[in-house]
Amino acid sequence: MESISITDIGLKRKTNQDFVFVSEEPVGKLPNLFIVADGMGGHNAGDFASKHSVDKFVSHVKESTSELPISIITEAIEATNEYIIEKTEHNEELKGMGTTFVVATIYDDHMYVANIGDSRLYVIDDNIRQITKDHSLVQEMVEKGKIDQDDANSHPNKNVITRAIGASKRIVADFFEVNLQKGNIVLMCSDGLTNMLSDKEIMSIVINNLNRLDIAIQSLVDRANEQGGKDNISIIIVKL
Repeated sequence: MESISITDIGLKRKTNQDFVFVSEEPVGKLPNLFIVADGMGGHNAGDFASKHSVDKFVSHVKESTSELPISIITEAIEATNEYIIEKTEHNEELKGMGTTFVVATIYDDHMYVANIGDSRLYVIDDNIRQITKDHSLVQEMVEKGKIDQDDANSHPNKNVITRAIGASKRIVADFFEVNLQKGNIVLMCSDGLTNMLSDKEIMSIVINNLNRLDIAIQSLVDRANEQGGKDNISIIIVKL
């Protein structure tokens, strides 16, 4: 396994509210751990939400006595959500903060994924597959047949999400189990990448730089900024 991560402020934002965590080594009873969080909220609230959510989640995973990865992740997400809500109740400057959260752990040829919000996880081989499903207003409109996917990509409410850590006392993550093969690429990212580049372009950049993940990940950031860099850009690439 080879992994690399990057986070970039982009061209339009004054602060970076994204946070990433990468560990190829065991974290608690998980064999490895990869997280992308995209915070939201005024002042420094978004920064706080993403960083402290990741910190709390990792801390809980380390202390978990559960054996099953889904149980470990579920308990850690619930504890993280409670922690962020508690912080908002005791600090006016943090009210309204929240964060997306996409997390993955890989057991040999099997990957467990959980997501809340619209940060994404893809698997790339000879094509690109979005594993996670966006929790967004626009995605709900697509599923109800009100708009098609092409309209969704340019919809003005594209960034309105329907789930986030810290948004509600009851948090529900979507879980996915994915069979992997040698040579597969796992790509996790915030919407600062996917709002700027199509899935096809993301795949092309990665495939053309398979032997240099450092070039691949920097090229993705550079291209997102060339397209406008309207948001923070965070990416994790894992090569099996």
